[in-house]
Amino acid sequence: MDFFVVVESIGMASASISGYLFAVKKGCDWLGVFVAAFLTALGGGVLRDVLVGRDIYSFTHYMPCVIVLVMIVVANRVKLYSKKERIEKKFVFIFTDAVDVICFSIVGAIVASEHGYNVFGVALIAFSNGVGGGILRDILLNEVPWFLSTGLYGTISIVVGVLYYVAFCLGFSSLFFTIFLLIFGIIFRLLAYYRGWSLPLLKD
Repeated sequence: MDFFVVVESIGMASASISGYLFAVKKGCDWLGVFVAAFLTALGGGVLRDVLVGRDIYSFTHYMPCVIVLVMIVVANRVKLYSKKERIEKKFVFIFTDAVDVICFSIVGAIVASEHGYNVFGVALIAFSNGVGGGILRDILLNEVPWFLSTGLYGTISIVVGVLYYVAFCLGFSSLFFTIFLLIFGIIFRLLAYYRGWSLPLLKD
């Protein structure tokens, strides 16, 4: 299987779980859970494909929707979340959210680079792919967008996109580098969250 597909599939699986967790927290029925998981897992990819002008991957392949459905069933069967718990503090949510934002940011950067976008275009596509699904999920469930209220979420997405673009231009965008970037991004995101890192606020 192509590594690109592997990375995107990992992102979809992780995002499906975070969408499921948020929907259960909000007391959604099964349709609500599916829509929340679907938007989280596939929304960023749809936005990416629209921006680069290619066929929407999630609508031309069965695998994305199958991944979402399987992860919802698995999460429900293992009782991954209780409504009495605070989802924002659960490691499973923080970790899966970190995995999906980094995976999707890398995928977005790969697609944008291969379409000949410059560094600004790659950064925008990486950001859109990385956090777009989460934004749609949060809007649907009436939450403050997660990337606006937690450590360096969107910033890390952009950084990952720019790093991939630089490596792509220098001819270093190998499998090894992509795996390194994936691990680096996840660790960076977890450290930023647990240590409370954030960009400085604007002051008068």
